[in-house]
Amino acid sequence: MSPKPRIFSAHSHTAPLCTRTHQIAALILVTATFFFTRLFDQSFPPSPCYLDRHLNLHVAKTNDAGHLLWPDRGYGSHLSLKIYVYDENEIDGLKDLLYGRDGSISSNACLKGQWGSQVKIHRLLLESRFRTRKKEEADLFFVPAYVKCVRMLGGLNDKEINQTYVKVLSQMPYFRRSGGRDHIFVFPSGAGAHLFRSWATYINRSIILTPEGDRTDKKDTSAFNTWKDIIIPGNVDDGMMKTGATVFQPLPLSKRKYLANYLGRAQKKVGRLKLIELAKQYPDKLECPELQFSGPNKLGRVEYFQHLGNSKFCLAPRGESSWTLRFYESFFVVSLSFSNTCTQAF
Repeated sequence: MSPKPRIFSAHSHTAPLCTRTHQIAALILVTATFFFTRLFDQSFPPSPCYLDRHLNLHVAKTNDAGHLLWPDRGYGSHLSLKIYVYDENEIDGLKDLLYGRDGSISSNACLKGQWGSQVKIHRLLLESRFRTRKKEEADLFFVPAYVKCVRMLGGLNDKEINQTYVKVLSQMPYFRRSGGRDHIFVFPSGAGAHLFRSWATYINRSIILTPEGDRTDKKDTSAFNTWKDIIIPGNVDDGMMKTGATVFQPLPLSKRKYLANYLGRAQKKVGRLKLIELAKQYPDKLECPELQFSGPNKLGRVEYFQHLGNSKFCLAPRGESSWTLRFYESFFVVSLSFSNTCTQAF
């Protein structure tokens, strides 16, 4: 004979989830927590950080128009920032990244064109008031290297650049401490950080300064990361940016000979080759000589800007990448010419 089934009531053994006793106890706990927290706050002096914030809120400065000014510290007139610049003699191999394997390449030779950013930023930081000579107090670390120039002038090949970078980074304890997050590298050429073939392994967390954000033209991935890297302008000849007399005086637009020009190498690119052909058909409208690094078709510095400034439009067809220094150079030629035109008009 089967046993008689047992019947359970849904509420027969369930106690109330929150009784009046629980509510009273919770109220007492909250009250006691608030009371003891206030007691401890009054027993200990406020921290210096709290005092700084408190004082800054009450002595905020304003200008004559009543607009709030930045505080003295932080991002204001007294920027609290320390940058350590690695010395070329403190790390074995760093000199090779600056002057080549035999030290024959000078920094002045690397100061021209788009490569010049590596030299200029290095020199500016050496003289900066934010520079520190103590690694332990540094917020950021700058690693100087002129590798694009060194490579183009035969000082190091691609394999040697990669091996030398790895060798240099292996001797930096502060680089290992942060995984390279507080170290800065400059790659101002079309190749970007890809000049260092193993960049993805060693400096993928570091801060990279480059004029090109998208460098996937010939690579599977880009070395630029919008969360940490910084776009910098292309390096324009110093003689173009001086106040007053520059390396040459551009013509007013009304006196320029050509409608448009392109001054660069063909590099077997379809768009550039087409412009060269069109220039032969319309020599009075379009100037497109096929320039070279050396020989009779190489333009000098002043001569280059004279040609650039003798046209109403400066063409910059796509080459090896989506970026070109000519884009920045044309800004100065056009802006100067507009200034001259306006001066004559008035």
